[in-house]
Amino acid sequence: MPFLLLVILSALSQIPVRRHLAVGRSLGYGRGIVWIKVIMPQVWPLIRLPVMVVLAYSLSVVDMALILGPSNPPTLAVLLLRLFSAPDIALLMPASAGALVQAALVALAFGLLLALDRAGRAVGRWWVRRGGRGLSAEPGLWLATALSGLLFAAGALAMLSLLVWSLAWRWPWPGLLPESWSLKAWTAPGSGWAAALGNTLLLAAATTGLCLVLAIAWLEGEDRARRGRAGWAEALVYLPLLVPQIGFLFGLNVLFLRLGLSGGYLAVIWAHALFVFPYVMIALSDPWRSLDPRLPRAAASLGAGPWKRLFTVKLPVLLTPLLTATAIGVAVSVAQYLPTLFMGAGRVATLTTEAVTLSASSDRRITGVYATLQAGLPFAVYGAAFLIPALLHRNRRDLLPGAAT
Repeated sequence: MPFLLLVILSALSQIPVRRHLAVGRSLGYGRGIVWIKVIMPQVWPLIRLPVMVVLAYSLSVVDMALILGPSNPPTLAVLLLRLFSAPDIALLMPASAGALVQAALVALAFGLLLALDRAGRAVGRWWVRRGGRGLSAEPGLWLATALSGLLFAAGALAMLSLLVWSLAWRWPWPGLLPESWSLKAWTAPGSGWAAALGNTLLLAAATTGLCLVLAIAWLEGEDRARRGRAGWAEALVYLPLLVPQIGFLFGLNVLFLRLGLSGGYLAVIWAHALFVFPYVMIALSDPWRSLDPRLPRAAASLGAGPWKRLFTVKLPVLLTPLLTATAIGVAVSVAQYLPTLFMGAGRVATLTTEAVTLSASSDRRITGVYATLQAGLPFAVYGAAFLIPALLHRNRRDLLPGAAT
């Protein structure tokens, strides 16, 4: 849901929302009806692909299903993970067949979504052509806002409860808070969270740095070639997010085994980059294209070459989007479970892999330590992404018209 909200906010920046609202209100429509009839039909084509990404994720997610629904019967993705991980190699054939079924299931869901899209457009045109102002949509929008707030509040309380569990020592039922507190879960020598945190930081830094460099090179290449992104290139960027992970990661693992690269950090970084790079491109493409072209032109007129314009004009101006893309990349890398498990051959322990394993254990204190670190690391990077531009630009002030410089 936070990902979809970010995508919708980015899409709204490309639409004159206030002007549409003003015109719609002047014609007697309520704010909610204007949003449904005028604004959302323009937003939907811009967010259709991200919605498909979320749909593919929800149909094939493994780690969340392992934690929230550990009992049988498992979801298809969890069953495939068990088959691929089983010591009996005879199970690889039904696992491969199941991976194809998983891919077909996602493709069928995409087809249903596109069919609903086409039907919704037909119904929407009929509704708009009727000309009626309809009933007020305000109650429905307020209800949706309240439900969204409850969802975010539940997530925040869940993360807070993890922190409390990591500090609790004795917490008998039905006490609202622990009777005694302790740092033993954090300081115990055998907890092992320091090694997992180190691996997570290494993988996130290497993957995000690599993807950021590749994204900047891609976008700068488009600028220098003065050509937009081809449709096949756009599809290539999003392809790893649209294909179920369980459907192709095992095949990649077999390929890496034949090349002698599986089980190491390089293989895991490469696998993480498959999923981090699309999100970095999503976060960086629109701000890069929205950069005022007069800035690099002015630098060129002063004799600055392409590389100097990139490093002294474009990148400093785009500091906030670059840091935002970095924060998103780190968050995506930290959350990767299957790529780390498959490509690392179980030998690269991260906060996510350890947290999923510990979720089935009885010691909630150690689980709380790992889960708190896993949630806190992206929050720390997001905080830095907001704090660094504020500190660097703290002495800048917007001048009013006619103000003295």
